[in-house]
Amino acid sequence: MNYLLIICGPTAIGKTALSIQLAKHFNTHIISADSRQLYKEMSIGTAKPTHAEMQGVPHHFIDCISIHQHYTAGDYEQDVIKKLQELFTQHKPLIMCGGTGLYIDAVCKGFDEGLESNPEIKQEIIQQYNQNGLIWLQEQVKKHDIEFYSKADINNPQRLMRALEVCLTTGKPYSLFRKNVALKRDFNVIKVFINQDRESLYHKINQRVDEMMAAGFLAEAENLYPFKHLNALNTVGYKELFDYMENKTSLEKAIELIKQHTRNYAKRQITWFKNDENCTQFHPSDIEKIKAYTEIIIQNS
Repeated sequence: MNYLLIICGPTAIGKTALSIQLAKHFNTHIISADSRQLYKEMSIGTAKPTHAEMQGVPHHFIDCISIHQHYTAGDYEQDVIKKLQELFTQHKPLIMCGGTGLYIDAVCKGFDEGLESNPEIKQEIIQQYNQNGLIWLQEQVKKHDIEFYSKADINNPQRLMRALEVCLTTGKPYSLFRKNVALKRDFNVIKVFINQDRESLYHKINQRVDEMMAAGFLAEAENLYPFKHLNALNTVGYKELFDYMENKTSLEKAIELIKQHTRNYAKRQITWFKNDENCTQFHPSDIEKIKAYTEIIIQNS
């Protein structure tokens, strides 16, 4: 029987380091489930693990596409399923690590909206978004589908525009059309949700942002500024630094906003995974408990 051990949880909680320890223990590979670490051009701002931090453990779906490519959750699902079939022939269990709940669900359950695009409505939404910005888009999605809004990555304009398009095309909430029946997979899933007290997590987030700035995040953002219009760069960290470059705010304020918006994102991630009844919660330090938990499930299958 094939098993996929998923280490999920909020940003900065320590998923990467934990997954590497588990991968070394099980002598296996890691599949990244981070929608931003996919991009080759974005490293410091996405807290992408360095080769040294990977400790020789093979990682997949990091540095695999360009910010100039159009890449969706559906693309990720297809690519990961293909990679899993290849890797399961030699490694069991495989480990998936990340905090992008939509990508994890796509692999575990399938991703199929079953609706064709409406070009006229889609174009109108794009035009309105370009004129009015992300806050307008967030408010529209919240107005038409509060259920999806409460769980979604509301800083991902591509997902929000698709949700709004479905709402306006059908007159019904987008959440009604998302797949409710999971596809049958040829592997079993073990979902480990890493979490800890809010104060400790927020301290980690603030510290990580400071470390990113010290590592040269501003210079990375400056190099990417000419491409700020791309969806991949409309994300926490880069957006705030772009505002600083355009003299809309001070650097000190931009850094504070990065911390605040990252903490907000972490809260939404926690809500997503807490609502998943298949997740079993552990503290980031529970490495031995997670090993034992995983081994017991595999042995009893």
